[in-house]
Amino acid sequence: MADQKAILKAGDKEIELPILSGTAGQDVIDIRALGKHGYFTYDPGFLATGSCESSITFIDGAEGVLLHRGFPIDELARDASYLEVCHMLLHGDAPNKEEYEEFENTIKRHTMVHEQIHMFFHGFRNDAHPMAMLNGTVGAMSSFYHSDLDVHNFDMRVRCAHRLIAKMPTLVAMCYKYNIGQPFVYPRNDLSYAANFLNMMFSVPAEDYKISPAVERAMDRIFTLHADHEQNASTSTVRLAGSSGANPYACIAAGVASLWGPAHGGANEACLNMLEEIGSVDRIPEFINRAKDKNDPFRLMGFGHRVYKNHDPRATVMRESCHEVLKELNVQDPLLDVAMELERIALEDPYFAEKKLFPNVDFYSGIVLKAIGIPTNMFTCIFALSRTVGWISHWHEMMSDPAQKIGRPRQLYTGHTQRKYTPIK
Repeated sequence: MADQKAILKAGDKEIELPILSGTAGQDVIDIRALGKHGYFTYDPGFLATGSCESSITFIDGAEGVLLHRGFPIDELARDASYLEVCHMLLHGDAPNKEEYEEFENTIKRHTMVHEQIHMFFHGFRNDAHPMAMLNGTVGAMSSFYHSDLDVHNFDMRVRCAHRLIAKMPTLVAMCYKYNIGQPFVYPRNDLSYAANFLNMMFSVPAEDYKISPAVERAMDRIFTLHADHEQNASTSTVRLAGSSGANPYACIAAGVASLWGPAHGGANEACLNMLEEIGSVDRIPEFINRAKDKNDPFRLMGFGHRVYKNHDPRATVMRESCHEVLKELNVQDPLLDVAMELERIALEDPYFAEKKLFPNVDFYSGIVLKAIGIPTNMFTCIFALSRTVGWISHWHEMMSDPAQKIGRPRQLYTGHTQRKYTPIK
């Protein structure tokens, strides 16, 4: 914490506000005392507002930095498994061998879902959007663990976190299987987290499913690279819902609902939709010219990033997996040809370098998911699966804070002032 003060001149008042410093990033002005002086701040979208203290994730968009508990994301994606990242996000540090084995075994013991959840799916239309089914079934989990929902009990919070991390792949795979009319596949404890998910997605009772090592690695990296991203819309939604004391399953369901919005979790799906619009390699120059035209509403999806102004630190390692998967699977798909040519042009064209329109993690992860055979309507479900550990870690951190209060944003009212009501005659 800094000893500096900010002086705000408001009308004929001078209001002194403390300036706080974290371990990294920008200093913040503590505005909590403004209410005593008859003012509050106006910040639509909360783009200049720090909503909480957190020690989980740090982002420096200008420098292309993403740290989880201090560890760079590219190192984690290359050298750590997703479950190692889950442990550090939830518990605060990288696990040693014994801690990791215990954590991994705990997650594996919680991967099955109650048989009655199978019946829930039969209440949905078979063409229901997977995110609609996921949102409903995650929220319904609280009805199966209603005796274990004391949000102020540390051990219960951790137990709920383990259940959510473990069961989310099972639920996501069930959403897919129900959509395509295939039987649900039970989890297998002899497989890794990523391999287990792939097996539940693609295996059938009639024959064995062989899991490609390259695909398994890529899937694990996709999970890792989407595990957390600081105070984004869905994480903030989870925190706001949790601030009322709502149970963790309801809070994560709220996060799923927020992520479903196309401005948030639909980026890699939007990339595939763009590739389908382009259609073939010979049409790429036309769309490149449109992207450069300020008067044309067309935008290249999956290029550049709202947060990262120079490069997306997640994209480099995802690019490696993308090319590895395409080489191993040798998938013949015109859209993948379009994607690779588009990547080549974007990396060589000075216009893209000048505008910093680099391919981001959503571009590469969308291509990988397409190559694996996952339909685009499942992309956001997989994002939700990956992000569950980030959501539950932030919820757990918030509920561990003795100073935690219910969220209550203010507003700038622009409606009618008080007026008299005339009854209908």
